[in-house]
Amino acid sequence: MKTNPEEPLLKRLMDNIWLLLVLGVAIPMVSYTLWGWIELMLIPPAPLP
Repeated sequence: MKTNPEEPLLKRLMDNIWLLLVLGVAIPMVSYTLWGWIELMLIPPAPLP
């Protein structure tokens, strides 16, 4: 696959299937991991009997 250097940057990025695959896996993984860590930090400690 040969790219034309005069093509816009966004078009060249959207034509790269491997980049889209990596971003499609990495972005949800990072966001859900951060969300989980934040939720764990916001849980109050359980009172001991």
